[in-house]
Amino acid sequence: MPRDNKTPLIQKIAKQAYIAFKGLKSSANGENKVVADKQSELISLVTAVRAADLKIAPRKTKASSGSAGLQNPPVTYMHICETEVFSMGVFLLRTGASIPLHDHPGMNGMLKVLYGKVSVSCFDKLEDDLTVSTAPPRFEPPLATFQTASLRRSVLRSVAEYSENSGPCLLTPVRDNLHQIDAVEGPAAFLDILAPPYNPDDGRDCHYYKVLQTVAEGETDGKSNQEQQGEEKEKEETWLLEIPQPEDFWCGGEPYPGPAVSV
Repeated sequence: MPRDNKTPLIQKIAKQAYIAFKGLKSSANGENKVVADKQSELISLVTAVRAADLKIAPRKTKASSGSAGLQNPPVTYMHICETEVFSMGVFLLRTGASIPLHDHPGMNGMLKVLYGKVSVSCFDKLEDDLTVSTAPPRFEPPLATFQTASLRRSVLRSVAEYSENSGPCLLTPVRDNLHQIDAVEGPAAFLDILAPPYNPDDGRDCHYYKVLQTVAEGETDGKSNQEQQGEEKEKEETWLLEIPQPEDFWCGGEPYPGPAVSV
């Protein structure tokens, strides 16, 4: 079979994403199973992509200053394509920017850094029902009674850094489905594939969360949450509170400069 050197890599990725995610099969526990060889081929293609393939030039490192910094969005998005099967685009994070902890209901995803470095904190959501055996602990600061309905039990699965030389960070409907993304040591950008796309009308809206601190954690010997969440605590239960979109986070748009993609 002759090698296809003329088709842009991003077009190959889009085609393979459609093939891989169109064949999703739901299992009893709600996790979609992507046919292994199709997903493997997609991961291989995504691993190879670089900013130059999308004609994206890495942004220079500079901190926000004055009123101009307040007016510019901390994160922008370049839309590449969207079908009923998947969406694909590029998120660009300014120096010091974060995409707050959020979920992807019933969705699979791939995140591939194009330039810079990001830290990704991944969580699994546990069952939502609060029974006697899963009564929430006391929090510091205390929660109001009405906030109890917005509590979610979860497990911190991992905190890892990704660069352009890293493979993609993956998520499924039940594993690593919640994550927070922080730019590290300067600006960063990553290719983002979600399958199926967000669609509030179909039960796939984006929800934001914050990690709560219990009274027991608050009475430790001055160590920060980050220090406590080392390897020994990596898979311990964590309580999250669903919150509105944080006021200091919003996402702007900018044109995608790369090769046209059709699916």
